[in-house]
Amino acid sequence: MKHRARNRARKADIRSQVKSFTTSLSGGDWNKAEQQLRKTVAVMDRVAGKGTIHKNAASRRRSRLTKRLNAARAAAASGKGTTAAKA
Repeated sequence: MKHRARNRARKADIRSQVKSFTTSLSGGDWNKAEQQLRKTVAVMDRVAGKGTIHKNAASRRRSRLTKRLNAARAAAASGKGTTAAKA
């Protein structure tokens, strides 16, 4: 397998994990969303370790996804709904 194809497959894995995290986050199930976040972070770190994406890019995306989860939890706790999940 060539490098380009391998890198594209790895990036597709990241996108699918992020999508499953986003789906569980919009569903409002925080435990499932946190579990999906852990899986997503693991995939991103693995891909960054292989050099497909930069480690700082993986860190930035991890931070943004975590911020979304925390914002959605805070919004739900304060009773404002799921508007913060899209932030």
